[in-house]
Amino acid sequence: MKFFIDTANLAQIKEANDLGILDGVTTNPSLMAKEGIVGEAAVMQHYLDICNIVNGDVSAEVIATDFEGMVAEGEKLAALHENIVVKVPMIKDGIKAISYFTSKGIRTNCTLIFSAGQALLAAKAGATYVSPFVGRLDDISYDGMELIAQISQLFSIQGYQTQILAASIRNPVHIVKSAQFGAHVITSPLPSILALLKHPLTDSGLAQFLADHKKANS
Repeated sequence: MKFFIDTANLAQIKEANDLGILDGVTTNPSLMAKEGIVGEAAVMQHYLDICNIVNGDVSAEVIATDFEGMVAEGEKLAALHENIVVKVPMIKDGIKAISYFTSKGIRTNCTLIFSAGQALLAAKAGATYVSPFVGRLDDISYDGMELIAQISQLFSIQGYQTQILAASIRNPVHIVKSAQFGAHVITSPLPSILALLKHPLTDSGLAQFLADHKKANS
């Protein structure tokens, strides 16, 4: 399973990349705004800065919600760098845009997926990735992992090559279960990725090893 980081923060992207486990990045307008990146020129430069750090796919989201607007933005984004994947919302014109981008060889990530039917439509249109939002489903008392399992089963039966990118990851359990239920990729904030490192028995075991070493060499 691939590990993407969900942020526009360059320092966090560098930190994750330095671990040697980072495969890509996802961003959205909210994450850009959080970093104070405003204006088209600044946003485009920021995407290039991200691509220069990570040797992997970088999802760049369109702002438009109409077909013509999404196509214009998506073509401009795709031309920035070979690693750019155009991120398109799960709406009617979004599916139309994904079909268009597919015909032009432009890779896409269909975002805001909350049902297996939506994922099926995006895969049919040729999306490179579908992004089911597991955390937001959990927020409304629906099991987000059940959706990952449903999509995984459907894609396997139907032979779709579209990759499942588990998004809205809130904790390390989401990451592990996404792998267990068939996601090809997770995109997560850095703290959830780093939390995979932690276990109290690891901490206590290391402390004991160090204490024993100190006694043996004192």
